Amino acid sequence: MARKHSKKDPYGDLHQEEDTPESIPDCWLCGRPTGKTIVWHHPVPKSRGGRDVVPMHPICQQTLIANFTNSEMQRHGMDVEGLLADPAVRKFVDWVANKDPDFTATIAKKKR
Repeated sequence: MARKHSKKDPYGDLHQEEDTPESIPDCWLCGRPTGKTIVWHHPVPKSRGGRDVVPMHPICQQTLIANFTNSEMQRHGMDVEGLLADPAVRKFVDWVANKDPDFTATIAKKKR
């Protein structure tokens, strides 16, 4: 039986350059283009049965985690407008709107 890949570079076909550039997804929360680091966030937490994932900036995900519990995230589901109705999240999105896609900052800790 013939080998599918050479012994020296078994993953050679994965390293090939493509002519078409990848499209940069927009952040699910703020709508800005994502940067080098993309976090694939579960809008409905996995512990609550969520399977769908959406691209987000790390700072946007940290904001959601700091402002909502898993139960609240489950209630909102895929409804971004419901999350943006929260004053703290709206204030954050307005603040981060003009920042670089790879911008990071410390986020306030979760309210207990």
